Amino acid sequence: MQYDVIVIGAGLAGLTAACQLIDAKKKVLLVDQEPANSIGGQAFWSFGGLFLVDSPEQRRLGIKDNKELAWQDWRGSANFDRLEDEDYWAYEWAKAYVDFAAGEKYNWLKKHGIKFFPVVGWAERGGSLAGGHGNSVPRFHIVWGTGPALVEPFAKKVLQASENGQIDYLPRHQVTELIVANNAITGICGNILENSIIRRGEKSSREAVGTFEYTADAVIVASGGIGANIDLVKKNWPSRLGAPPKNMVAGVPAYVDGKMLEITERAGGRIVNRDRMWHYTEGLKNWDPIWENHGIRILPGPSSMWFDALGNRFIAPNFPGFDTLSTLEAIQKTGHDYSWFILTEKIIEKEFALSGSEQNPDLTNKSIKDVLKRVLPGPPAAVQAFKDNGEDFVIAHSLKELVEGMNRLSGSDLLDFMHIKEQILARDREIENVFSKDAQITALHGARNYIGDKLIRAAKPHKILDPSAGPLIAVRLNILTRKTLGGLQTNLNGQVLNDDGQPVTGLFAAGEVSGFGGGGIHGYRSLEGTFVGGCLFTGLQVGKYLSK
Repeated sequence: MQYDVIVIGAGLAGLTAACQLIDAKKKVLLVDQEPANSIGGQAFWSFGGLFLVDSPEQRRLGIKDNKELAWQDWRGSANFDRLEDEDYWAYEWAKAYVDFAAGEKYNWLKKHGIKFFPVVGWAERGGSLAGGHGNSVPRFHIVWGTGPALVEPFAKKVLQASENGQIDYLPRHQVTELIVANNAITGICGNILENSIIRRGEKSSREAVGTFEYTADAVIVASGGIGANIDLVKKNWPSRLGAPPKNMVAGVPAYVDGKMLEITERAGGRIVNRDRMWHYTEGLKNWDPIWENHGIRILPGPSSMWFDALGNRFIAPNFPGFDTLSTLEAIQKTGHDYSWFILTEKIIEKEFALSGSEQNPDLTNKSIKDVLKRVLPGPPAAVQAFKDNGEDFVIAHSLKELVEGMNRLSGSDLLDFMHIKEQILARDREIENVFSKDAQITALHGARNYIGDKLIRAAKPHKILDPSAGPLIAVRLNILTRKTLGGLQTNLNGQVLNDDGQPVTGLFAAGEVSGFGGGGIHGYRSLEGTFVGGCLFTGLQVGKYLSK
């Protein structure tokens, strides 16, 4: 069958593009290798954080933001240094995305019925100079209903269009090749996979029961990144971050395998910035996993003390929530692939949140009553469950007992009690005043000047070794795979380019497979809220272009 457009991947980018094409009354085929209950892809599992600039929520909280400040932060974080080649289109996409985030994005989302939690989060705070990495102000807007609520309007529209015959949606269709004829992409072929009755996120069968072939005027690749393909992550691992970790936990389901990147490259598409990736340093092994090697990220407040595997406290900007890749580099250069938080019960009850829609049922289920329970003593229920059941937690009433437990957990004697005690005592002495030479203490006081942090994210400064703040808690932090920052190079229409920088006729890309735009819109570092946001924007842009 001949289509106007074929979309590969029913994640957020593919759904957004498909919605635009439905409005334009195009004849569209949407294929995905997963079962129908996986519609929405990785975005369903997300916390639903979106990067917005000068929003009503920011203004209500007294946050002064503007496009110029956001662009300063983006450039300082991205540090584009391949502008003559690999970063050329990425830079153009970045400018367009910041314009979008400071312009039509908010009202466009509102038109789709998407609402936001009233407190704006402050992710990736930087911790260096004004022109360096990080968000100068809070910009992390949490969708009310988290990832499922973000996916819902786009998935609903596609499913309704499928029922009405406006679009053909074929789950369990795995693309194995792009069809090339006369130097143009003219369609797709692949395997029809057997029906697989599984929970969303579980690994589905790859047993083929048939084959397919479809043709179209244009094909959009919206298949995601490589985060679950640990071997490919290690292959692309940049030397600037040290040796690749021996052990990592997977922050994404098994279907995020990167296979469409290779398939598209064989068909003439160019992959750029392979060495840029975004993996988190605060990963927990999920005690109740959905997919294999399932990891969950801690979203930390600014108070926990962070130590490497040898018991040395990290220095600026390697504090909780400040500079993910700088901390990853510091961890890897120790020769070990894990690190430690040391904190108190008072800190964990206010500062620990867990990333993911399933770890935040109060926000995901839009329960105001349950959200209000977060102000009660004790950590959120999901965090408490990890304390009770997770293998990465050590709890003790004395520091000596805590360090002994940390050594038992790691199976080594790397941590020296007196060395750790001296560092904690030095930090605790700095708490006596509201000013300090300790950069983390200064940052903590600064965070509490923001009403959002003071209310729900930054604990009142206190001594770690204060018995009334206890018990003491140590958390082993694993490296957690997540996002591919490089990808297929695309121009601002989403056309995939070849090695000569020319568009491959009929071939387009959106979402993570395109580095969220241009083959690497983030450069080296993300400001957060820009992954699902990048899927929305690239899907929207490609959909608009092909609608014409």
